[in-house]
Amino acid sequence: MKCFYCKGEMRPDVGNYMADLNGHFIIVRNVPCHTCSQCGEVSFNISEVKKIEGIIANLQENFTEVAVVDYAA
Repeated sequence: MKCFYCKGEMRPDVGNYMADLNGHFIIVRNVPCHTCSQCGEVSFNISEVKKIEGIIANLQENFTEVAVVDYAA
């Protein structure tokens, strides 16, 4: 797999997904992703994005100013 930006090699990795929803910050840790070995660009597969969206939807009911959750939870 090649990087969209620099055409470097993408390698499997684990990273963090961060979102700002109306001043509420959400960090989802340990998300499977691909990281470019050249420029560091991070890419998430659609299946991971859908799971992240579900996690964020569940958090919206109990929003705090900052939420940090683990992807596997």
